[in-house]
Amino acid sequence: MMTSSPPTSPREFARSWINAWNARDLDAVLTHFSEDFEFSSPHVARVTGEASGRLKGKAAVRAYWNAALAGIPELHFELVDVLSGIRCMVILYRGHQGLSAEMLDLDEKGRAVRGQALYMM
Repeated sequence: MMTSSPPTSPREFARSWINAWNARDLDAVLTHFSEDFEFSSPHVARVTGEASGRLKGKAAVRAYWNAALAGIPELHFELVDVLSGIRCMVILYRGHQGLSAEMLDLDEKGRAVRGQALYMM
């Protein structure tokens, strides 16, 4: 299992996030997010039936990501780059869907409070 405290820089956050996904360690992935984390993805509706494509709270996001991991045994991410702003960041990475991005709003502790997954379509 990885560290339970959020990384201190956007690049460190991205590397830690990528490593957690590649280890298929959902607990480690979730350490990057606040308890009331809000997440949206074009795939949420298909996987969970939530028509809005949005989830709120770690429990809902955990269930979604757990289902996603079960359905993608070859999942592997490669960090491309990191963009950072004022309490926000974008992780650009390559995965099973090609070039993808996670756009994250961060709290004062460096944990993501909101996120959007973006994919090449």
